[in-house]
Amino acid sequence: MSAQIEITVNGEIRRTNAGTIAELAEELELDPAKVAVERNGEIVPRSTLAEARLSADDVLEIVHFVGGGSGTDDSWSVAGRTFNSRLIVGTGKYKDFEQNAAAVAASGAEIVTVAVRRVNVSDPKAPMLTDFIDPKKITYLPNTAGCFTAEDAIRTLRLAREAGGWDLVKLEVLGEARTLYPDMRETLKATEVLAKEGFLPMVYCVDDPIAAKQLEEAGAVAVMPLGAPIGSGLGIQNQVTIRLIVEGASVPVLVDAGVGTASDAAVAMELGCDGVLMNTAIAEAKNPIRMARAMKLSVEAGREAYLAGRMGRRKYADPSSPLAGLI
Repeated sequence: MSAQIEITVNGEIRRTNAGTIAELAEELELDPAKVAVERNGEIVPRSTLAEARLSADDVLEIVHFVGGGSGTDDSWSVAGRTFNSRLIVGTGKYKDFEQNAAAVAASGAEIVTVAVRRVNVSDPKAPMLTDFIDPKKITYLPNTAGCFTAEDAIRTLRLAREAGGWDLVKLEVLGEARTLYPDMRETLKATEVLAKEGFLPMVYCVDDPIAAKQLEEAGAVAVMPLGAPIGSGLGIQNQVTIRLIVEGASVPVLVDAGVGTASDAAVAMELGCDGVLMNTAIAEAKNPIRMARAMKLSVEAGREAYLAGRMGRRKYADPSSPLAGLI
């Protein structure tokens, strides 16, 4: 056995006799298939964990995924991948993973966003999201929730790709904590880097058609303008700019953030958006499972209304029955 050394694991000093990262994982009772490892700022490929020697003062980050429509012929595609459901749901704020999984099932969603967080090395057998929502059946969309710089977002997604092999990702770079509005300068910078590295970023952005087009040109495979501040439940505040983004985009447009109830989701779809992403509206409902079903139906209804083509708006009344021939 190797001599004991002192290393830092997920921000905590730890003494270990492990000689390699694989031996450390075994010591921590972790499943290497469910984690990704960064050592001293560099990703350690899973295939090399058995050969990666540990040294005194190494700094390791070990992460995994946490919970941070119905089938019709009207499918949609992003980055060459086709889905039937136009509803994407998050995996945060639920009572537990079991409730989260039930809500996903009720929503009919085929994509869930997942945050990347440190593994709890003090309780390595604690439940993980992957135990309840199978990534082989539901597409995981790793996101950068909580990142405030392009550098942090890029680093997070590199770890996510190592953990699960995902290249389709959701990028968000926040400007400040009060509004959670995106910092578009940092967002654009991160989009360019990720696209060059082979990622397929779906990007959270302001409801600005110019910014949306710049992201598309930088390599975004989808643009995701906010409807209202994250978690606010205020609904879509500016239908005009969302519609302008839809009209000018050559990639999918999905409203991300601000949806509070089913009518908000229907509005997004009636504007011609390809889909809607939500978390709080379902997770914080008094009955999340029932709200998930409502959101599924509202997304479908809004899409049907958009395809049907709404009637024109008029300044004055127009009777449904002809006035001529009245008795």
